[in-house]
Amino acid sequence: MSQDRRNDYDVTNTVQVSNPIAVRNAVRTLFSEAFPGASFDKLWLAFYDFERLFSGRFPGYRGCDTTYHDVQHTLDMTLALARLVVGYERSVEPSDRLGPQRAQMAIITSLFHDSGYIRHIERDQDFSNGAQFTLQHVSRSADFLRRYLPELGLVRDVAVSSMIVHFTGYELDLDKIELDDPRDIICGHLLGTADLMAQVADRCYLEKCRDRLYKEFVVGGIAVENAAPGEFQVRYKSGNDLLRKTPTFYQQVMRDRLHRKFNRAYRYIEVLYDGQNPYIDAIRNNISHLVRVIKGGDWSLLRRDPPCFLGLTTGINEIENLVRRQLAIMSGMKIDFETSVLMPV
Repeated sequence: MSQDRRNDYDVTNTVQVSNPIAVRNAVRTLFSEAFPGASFDKLWLAFYDFERLFSGRFPGYRGCDTTYHDVQHTLDMTLALARLVVGYERSVEPSDRLGPQRAQMAIITSLFHDSGYIRHIERDQDFSNGAQFTLQHVSRSADFLRRYLPELGLVRDVAVSSMIVHFTGYELDLDKIELDDPRDIICGHLLGTADLMAQVADRCYLEKCRDRLYKEFVVGGIAVENAAPGEFQVRYKSGNDLLRKTPTFYQQVMRDRLHRKFNRAYRYIEVLYDGQNPYIDAIRNNISHLVRVIKGGDWSLLRRDPPCFLGLTTGINEIENLVRRQLAIMSGMKIDFETSVLMPV
């Protein structure tokens, strides 16, 4: 199955994760199986508004223009999250189950977990691409959820949703997030797990890291960090350099999150697939392939060029322009690659 998997399909090659309707229908099936008789109306509206927000038809917003964190990523993650919810519900005692209301909240939070990348027409006039919000995008997503959920008639979910969305990012210390109900923490673990699994299990994850995520990191101030006045810390020198450091990220950061911080929530997928985990299998295949490429030094083996699914097609050119400007600034500085510090010439 993995050899025939299409670039914009999920790990099972059965759901087109670039298509909001296909993912909505798959999530509806999962939700109905887990919660027979529960209304799907709020979730239907949330999918509708997600599509409007990312396509640029939601009032006050410009649409998605980030090439890595695009429509496909969010839909892929949301499908993974729905599967985790169903697996969890089947695995625990009735008193520990999330129930339809809490599951609904988690799915809606997943749909808008990257809404912070979407530029507001009035408030964000000084920015030309959503990638410029990389370091603050989760807090911005929380702000969006605080405004959006009451419109959906879900005021009750604002406090928890705007907090558990942080399990998808690095702006807060996850170990210090406290919520009254342990089931809300479980929702956070499922969200964080789905976000990581969907990204790294993507069939084109390696190419997307090199060709897209690196550029978002440049524009967002992660590839080159302003360490002190006049000094810049170089984290990633290029897309290939980002890939060279990805196995270490997988071993040290991602595994720590999946295993410890998220309490091995990925195992709930196995309930749906007879003890197998297609996401973890795909992740291991991607990382193993990357290690072979790094050892062999043949980067031409990473040759996939999947389409971006954006609301603003100008985003591709805009992020290229921003990267060129940033690299032009860097070219005017002396780079010490031994210490990875940039000093003005």
